[in-house]
Amino acid sequence: MENPKRNYFMYVLLCEDHTLYTGYTTDVQKRFQVHQAGKGAKYTRTHYPIKVLFQKQFATKHDALSAEYFFKKLSRKQKLYLIHYPELFSIPGSEWLHKLSDFQPK
Repeated sequence: MENPKRNYFMYVLLCEDHTLYTGYTTDVQKRFQVHQAGKGAKYTRTHYPIKVLFQKQFATKHDALSAEYFFKKLSRKQKLYLIHYPELFSIPGSEWLHKLSDFQPK
């Protein structure tokens, strides 16, 4: 059973080489610091993270991990669009992910 007081986040980091890194955590700032210290994911050890671009809180670990999974499947343009228009996250459940997956920005 999940802790009802725990926060679950999907987050997106901007790396020094302008790539994006997406992950899951219960504490975004702490995880960002771990990435910057070179002790996070293998990817961020070679692509230095410079900024938290986006974070979204979820009620459950499952929802946060699902959001991370679907977000990673999006194109870079779709990811940037979602980051720029975070109100898309107000669509109930994970429907926003499916709507965005169908969206092809020009």
